[in-house]
Amino acid sequence: MSEAQVFALGVTLAWLAGIRAYLTVFGLGVAGWFGWIELPGALAMCSSPWVLGVSGLLAAVEFGTDKIPGVDSVWDLLQTVLRVPAGAFLASAALAGPEGEMGLGWAMAGGGAALLSHTLKSGTRALLNTSPEPVSNMVASVGEDTLALGTLALVFAYPWLALSILLLLTLGVALAVSWLARRMWHWRARRT
Repeated sequence: MSEAQVFALGVTLAWLAGIRAYLTVFGLGVAGWFGWIELPGALAMCSSPWVLGVSGLLAAVEFGTDKIPGVDSVWDLLQTVLRVPAGAFLASAALAGPEGEMGLGWAMAGGGAALLSHTLKSGTRALLNTSPEPVSNMVASVGEDTLALGTLALVFAYPWLALSILLLLTLGVALAVSWLARRMWHWRARRT
């Protein structure tokens, strides 16, 4: 994998950590464990049995809690302190030098990517939780699971395509959430 591809891989993994950190680490670990891919840099530690066990368990817990309206927002709030550092680690681990040293700049870029996706996810979920029906919340959660797994499957074969899709998706969701929030505020203002 070229340096540019590893860069796209690191940023994509960091972005995914902002949405599903445990699933991202677990998916990386499974792929490395079975030899489907060779994990670059310090990402190889994701295939450790301990990391696989803990991330798999936490991914299962997150899968369940993320489907319950209200509980998902509390979970997202608690995960803010974990998803951003996980994104920072994944980006800098993917881009670690030959001696295994991780760069502060890559960690900051990864943390920023994770913070962006996490903020977008949390904001969208908070908006969806104002809806009286629980279906939209579950659909959003399953969509996030599918996005994380699909992007993980794509990122090792086509890292630039995966990163481009995530960037376009981020822009689209940010615009849609902004439009929807403005509509809701105007609707509430008319009611009062």
